[in-house]
Amino acid sequence: MADFKRISLILMTSVAGATLAACDGASSVASPGEGVIVVPGPGTGTPTPTPSTPTPGTPAASCPSGFTDAGVVGSFRGCRIPSLIVGSLTLAKLPGVAYEMNGRVDVGRDRGGAGTLNESSNLTIQPGVIVYANTTNSDNDFLVVNRGSTINADGTATQPIIFTAQQNLTGGVTDESQGLWGGIIIAGRAPISNCNLAGVTGGAANCENVVEGTGNALYGGATPGDNSGVMRYVQVRYSGTVISPNNELQGITTGGVGSGTRIEYIQIHNSSDDGIEIFGGTHNGRYWVITGADDDSIDSDVGWKGFIQFAIAIQKPSNTTSDNYVMEIDSNNSEDATPRQNGRIANFTFVHTSTGTNAGLRLRGGADFSFVNGIIVSGRPCLNIVAGTADKSTIRAADAALDEQGPPVFRSNYFACTGTLSAETAVNGFTVTNAEQEAVVDAGTNNVKNGTAANALTSGYLPGTGAAAVTAYNAALLNPSGSSFLVSTSYIGAVSGPTDTWYQGWTCNSNRANFGAAGSACTTVPVT
Repeated sequence: MADFKRISLILMTSVAGATLAACDGASSVASPGEGVIVVPGPGTGTPTPTPSTPTPGTPAASCPSGFTDAGVVGSFRGCRIPSLIVGSLTLAKLPGVAYEMNGRVDVGRDRGGAGTLNESSNLTIQPGVIVYANTTNSDNDFLVVNRGSTINADGTATQPIIFTAQQNLTGGVTDESQGLWGGIIIAGRAPISNCNLAGVTGGAANCENVVEGTGNALYGGATPGDNSGVMRYVQVRYSGTVISPNNELQGITTGGVGSGTRIEYIQIHNSSDDGIEIFGGTHNGRYWVITGADDDSIDSDVGWKGFIQFAIAIQKPSNTTSDNYVMEIDSNNSEDATPRQNGRIANFTFVHTSTGTNAGLRLRGGADFSFVNGIIVSGRPCLNIVAGTADKSTIRAADAALDEQGPPVFRSNYFACTGTLSAETAVNGFTVTNAEQEAVVDAGTNNVKNGTAANALTSGYLPGTGAAAVTAYNAALLNPSGSSFLVSTSYIGAVSGPTDTWYQGWTCNSNRANFGAAGSACTTVPVT
């Protein structure tokens, strides 16, 4: 779980951040000994392809212009991405070429919460491209899309874009590998609640904070419809570097990302921390697959207001990590900070495996949330609803003055857990009792509280007979006026059955989940 009171980390890194902001060139952030990297300027466009075409499965002879030759890595020519991208840069799909991140890679410079600083930049990644982290160096390797810049990583069902570690290209990973590199960070200018300066109003243009693990990448603003680009048909493998205790990078981290951003058909595999963590903002997501997360599969915080539909989350087998939920929803100890989190998730299949955590799903910190058409399987109780105020903020009645929508909503969910429906946790001397948590579920409709794992799922993620018998709720009714993101379905869970194959072909297989012959093993990468 992120902790935004890490004052010591921010103090230590503020000097480094100021130094980076004062520099004007890729050489200022290049890895030691790397030399000066020439950064394509505005209007550069797609780099010139390598003239010769190598035999399939063999490295290209050279790199396209604008990239540094990093040598042969497995079956590929490694072509190093500039550490600072200013203007436009395209990673073209070329035979025998994979693109290397050597340390931190920034897309653009921070434009501020109002979007008036520096210049907008864009990184385009063509379908089928492989981007790998140079894990032989001593730096933390991760990608930052800064506020006001964009990423256009738009793969296809047959040619997904793969972000991974160098070992994945050389045969050096197993089903248990994790935490080999940092991950992807997208910073936007949509509202957040955790302003890092006293006296600033949540959701204002100057309400901003630092993305966990980066030291100086800022997020937040006052533009709900902000557009940070597209991530579609993308795999993120073996990510989640631990920078220091309680300071980690996730598979994908979004901070203040706006609703103009598309994050769809995403697989995050074997992150050593969260699969995806959402810090405020208003972006939505659909068709998400999170396999093998060592911490939470989905974690949302600090004022996020958005929608998720069609999500499969299957944690790694025999997980003993504590404080590990298939989904965790929080406010980072600021229960009445606004904007208040209000998420709505529909058609989800959650398989929670941790034996060291008190429940499968945690909801706390005064956050508002709706869960409809879901299947939750856990060897522990299903729910842990927590509040740390006398009026029990997470389950209290609606109050417009507090941006409070009322207690959590559960409709048409199949709970297949062990022991009681819920677990209790005391905070500041206050406890949301098991009886109160059950009353919240009972206030909804068509919830099955005593389901079994055998009747919940078949083949790991397809609905079993018990789940298939639940009458679905019309998720479209959760859309606010003017929105049509959530759609109605006739089934609960992320997948209707064996003929529903939205997750196949662009995902990879492992001992966490096998999504069929159309996908390849996560331990290998395509060479053509």
